[in-house]
Amino acid sequence: MLHAKLTASAKRQGLRARLASGELVRMPGAFNPLSAKLIEDKGFEGVYISGAVLSADLGLPDIGLTTLTEVAGRGGQIARVTELPTLIDADTGFGEPMNVARTVQILEDAGISGMHLEDQVNPKRCGHLDGKAVVDEATALKRIRAAVEARRDPDFLVMARTDIRGIEGLEAAKDRAKKLVDAGADAIFPEAMADLAEFAAIREAVDVPILANMTEFGKSDLYTTQQLADVGVNIVIFPVSLLRLAMGAAERGLDTILAEGSLTSRVPEMQTRARLYELVDYAGYSEFDAGVYTFDLTNNRS
Repeated sequence: MLHAKLTASAKRQGLRARLASGELVRMPGAFNPLSAKLIEDKGFEGVYISGAVLSADLGLPDIGLTTLTEVAGRGGQIARVTELPTLIDADTGFGEPMNVARTVQILEDAGISGMHLEDQVNPKRCGHLDGKAVVDEATALKRIRAAVEARRDPDFLVMARTDIRGIEGLEAAKDRAKKLVDAGADAIFPEAMADLAEFAAIREAVDVPILANMTEFGKSDLYTTQQLADVGVNIVIFPVSLLRLAMGAAERGLDTILAEGSLTSRVPEMQTRARLYELVDYAGYSEFDAGVYTFDLTNNRS
């Protein structure tokens, strides 16, 4: 009821333990707190909070227009309702190294379990689009060092994302990944890998967890979780999938109203009222409310 029972610290420790075990952490992207509760209910190991989804939710393209306040606010809303660890997209850190440091601490305060920080220039763009540009090595390393130095909880995960593969090739990606780890990154997010062999190459290059981005309509094929685990991937995200599914269903529903005048034919596809109430724990709130009001005001002598 209300917020998660686990503390932010406990969730971070749980994520670290899961990664240390070598088991794959599956993180579908939540587009709101309710979808995070659904992800937990279905048995996944974590919740991802996508910058592209946060932008789209505001009706904006994913080109670095969102603010730290908007990202931390939505991230905190999602993190508060789930017992699962949350990993959030912090774009390029919202400014220079000092801004990166502030970003880390605000995301810590929001109850997030970890963040990834990328090496694109500003204005950044979706990692699976052409025309990206990355910062020089020194700037990329400064961002990671600032993030690591600023965190107060050592279990808060600082992940480095590199987009250099699509610009300079796999060898450059391997080299940058190694240097990002040397700078203190706890994990590596190699964006837009061409195939499983490239994920395996990054796995061989570094000794920290690596993440695979299974976004639809992107540069990478959609591999199964088993295929990814077999090449040593530790975390897999499905960043925009639930939003795409939901928006696709919404668009079909609106088309049905226009075509048929009602949604009668779509009702079997909808989440039922009972299932919604189950996810939001309606019964728990009712029980709490009943318990609070069991006292007898007539016996109150104060």
